[in-house]
Amino acid sequence: MNIPKTDLSRVVIIGGGFGGISLAKKLLKKEFQVVLLDRHNYHTFQPLLYQVSTAGLEPDSIAYPLRKITRDSPRGFFRLAEVKGIDAEINNIHTNIGDFVYDYLVIATGSETNFFGNKSIEENAMGMKTVPQALNIRSLILENLEQAVITEDSEERKALLNFVLAGAGPTGVELSGAIAELRNQILPKDYPDLDANEMQIHLIEGMGRVLPPMSEHASEKAEKFLKELGVKIHLNTQVKSYDGKMVTTNTDLSLKTSTFIWSAGVTGAPVMGLNALALIERANRYKVNNFNQVNGYENIFAIGDIAVMQSEEYPRGHPMVAQPAIQQGNHLAKNFVRLLKGKKMEPFKYNDKGTMATVGRNRAVVDLGKLRFGGFFAWYVWMFVHLWFLVGFRNRAITFFNWVYNYINYDKGARLIIRPYKVVKEIVGSDEVTK
Repeated sequence: MNIPKTDLSRVVIIGGGFGGISLAKKLLKKEFQVVLLDRHNYHTFQPLLYQVSTAGLEPDSIAYPLRKITRDSPRGFFRLAEVKGIDAEINNIHTNIGDFVYDYLVIATGSETNFFGNKSIEENAMGMKTVPQALNIRSLILENLEQAVITEDSEERKALLNFVLAGAGPTGVELSGAIAELRNQILPKDYPDLDANEMQIHLIEGMGRVLPPMSEHASEKAEKFLKELGVKIHLNTQVKSYDGKMVTTNTDLSLKTSTFIWSAGVTGAPVMGLNALALIERANRYKVNNFNQVNGYENIFAIGDIAVMQSEEYPRGHPMVAQPAIQQGNHLAKNFVRLLKGKKMEPFKYNDKGTMATVGRNRAVVDLGKLRFGGFFAWYVWMFVHLWFLVGFRNRAITFFNWVYNYINYDKGARLIIRPYKVVKEIVGSDEVTK
C-alpha cells in the first residue's frame, strides 16, 4: 500500500463522510499518521443529493475529492479500498487491497437505506443515499417523461407520470417538492405536448404528519407548502409491496407507477469482525461511550450515523444527520491529542444547532431551539447553511451560481440523460438477480 512505517501513532479512518473528513482534517495538523479509507474517492454532501436527482445540480457540485484532504500533509494518506473485516486482537483490518495495521481505528461508515426486510421493495424501489443512485433517479425521471411523450397507451402514460415516494422525512419532503417544481416549471416548457396535470406526485408517510422528527409547526408548514405545489400526501399509510408496477399499502390505496422512491428509513453500515456486545443489531449501529469508544474496545472508536451514544436526552443515540458526525469528528480529534499528551479524554456533548428542510422555491421550515419559522426567510437560512457546509470553494461557487440561475430563469440546467438507467435481470442458477 506504500504507506511508510512511522514512530507516530497511526489512526486509520474508515469512511469519508462528514465525521471521517472532520476528524481527518483536524488530525492532519497534529503529530499522527492518518490513513483515510473509502470505497469511493470522493466525499458526498448528502443533504443536496435530491437536487442532483431532480436535475438542479450536477454531481460534481456536491462531491469533493478525498485526496484533496490528505494531499497537503506528509503524514496523510488516502487509499481507495473496501474494508472486509476487523481483527481487533492484532489491531488489523482486512481490505480488498490488503491489510492495514492501526494504533487507533475510527469507524465512520455512516448509514445505508433500510428496507425493513421487505424484499419486493428492496429489489424494485429506487434508493437515494449515493451519487450513482441520485443519477439513476434523474435518468429514470427524464426517461419516463420522454417515454410518456411517445406512448399512445393512456394507462402506460399514467404509470410513467406517476411519481410515488415513501417516507415524509426531510429527504422525502425535499425530493417530492423538487419533483413538483420540475412539473410546474419545466414540463410546460420542455414537454408542451404533455398535460402537466397528468403528472402526479404522491408522498406516503406511515405516521400522522410529515417531517416527524421536527416540530408540529414545521410539519404543518411543510404540509401546507407541499399541497400548494400539488403534492398528494397520504398519512398513516404504510407501503406493503412494490413489484415494479404497483405500490400497495395497508389501506385501500394502490398506485400504478414506474417510479417508486424509497426514503422511509436508514440503518447503520457496520464492518464485520467486532464482538456482539459492540453492535446494536436492531439498528446495525455500534454502541459507544461518551468518548466514542466502541463498547468493549479501548482503541476502536465510532462516530456519526454508525455510532449510538445513549444518554437520558438521547436514549436512542443522536439523530442520524450531519451535525452529530461533524461534532464527534472534531471532538475525537481533540481527545486523540489529549491522549498523545498523556491526558484523560473529555466526554462528548452534542450541541443541537437545529433542524431544517426546504420544500421548494421560497419555501422552507426551520426549528432552531425554541424558535420555529418557515417561508422565504427560512429558505434563505437553509441556503446559507448548506452553502457554508459544502466542502470546497469550487463546490460552493458552482452551487451558488446554479441556484441563482435556477431562481432567475425558473430553470434546471442539469436535465441530461448522461447515463441511461436500465434494470437488467440476469438468471443466476434458479435465482433472478436485478442489477
